[in-house]
Amino acid sequence: MTAPDSRLAALRAWLQQLPPHLGLDTDSLRPASTDASFRRYFRLDTAHGTRVVMDAPPDTEPLDAFLDIAERLRRADVKVPEVLARDVNQGLLLLSDLGETNFQAALHQAPMPDDATVHQWYLGSLQALAAVQHANADGLPAYDAARLTAELQLFPEWYIDRHCGHALDNTEREQLAIIGELLARRAAAQPQVLVHRDFHSPNLMLPVGDDPRPGVIDFQDAVRGPIAYDLASLLMDARTTWDEPQQLDWGIRYWELARRQGLPVPADIAEFHVDWEWIGLQRNLRILGVFARLNLRDGKPGYLAHLPRVEGYVRQVAEHYDVFRPLLRLLDRLAERGAKDDPGVAPTSP
Repeated sequence: MTAPDSRLAALRAWLQQLPPHLGLDTDSLRPASTDASFRRYFRLDTAHGTRVVMDAPPDTEPLDAFLDIAERLRRADVKVPEVLARDVNQGLLLLSDLGETNFQAALHQAPMPDDATVHQWYLGSLQALAAVQHANADGLPAYDAARLTAELQLFPEWYIDRHCGHALDNTEREQLAIIGELLARRAAAQPQVLVHRDFHSPNLMLPVGDDPRPGVIDFQDAVRGPIAYDLASLLMDARTTWDEPQQLDWGIRYWELARRQGLPVPADIAEFHVDWEWIGLQRNLRILGVFARLNLRDGKPGYLAHLPRVEGYVRQVAEHYDVFRPLLRLLDRLAERGAKDDPGVAPTSP
């Protein structure tokens, strides 16, 4: 027998007491999406079009950060959901609807968009990214070297140890620690701006009308951190594969746009390329740990499908720099171990 959904009942009761001018059809309430947190989203019809309801349990997903970042981004002319009604104590928001289709869905469902259309979407996303980075970042949590280093512990703990079943020896631990310190130091030296932290295909909604920029969602975890971080999230997307030439094309276009708009990117594109590759490596090592944890701890095995893509991005960057050779050797050992455990899996070549 299914347990009653007390939060859904409270959500319906809240919607029913909202002002009539909102024109809500509460009988049309239906699931819209979920994410890796405890938040849920619903969609409903109104006399003015569809709206989205966010259900964020206050004990696990307080709304203060969402409301704060939404206002910062709105003032920077980023397309974010408008808050139409709120009950912060219950963790409920009624939001404008930025559409039902994000980049990830559009790129993986029929009919597939042509290359020119995709290119225009991503040019618009670069404009949106620049707007995000113009937003006020004062007072936001610092995405500093200490936090970046701490995040990297997810990789050995959840991916290497628990997912791959490999116990690191002292040499491997020392090598990973050195790599983590190098990545964190490079990131901390970058100019600091507002960082979305997940500026990638699931959180970018298809543009509507004449505005080429996508809608931006799921921004409540924003921090003040390295300027190259969100670009790396976009170019080395854990849910959509982009080859290196495409990454370079969009990365250079972003750099040119950022320079024109006065954002604090390096004057040398080669230096900025290293910035986005290194912070992308840090991000993707963390993601390997996060996705392994979502499977093993939270019972969400769907994230395992993305691990080969993320490891591919890790290898891409590591192959460019001699200092990351120990990481490549470790990944090769993990692949060989996996092949022994599953004879149908071919080991990765060094």
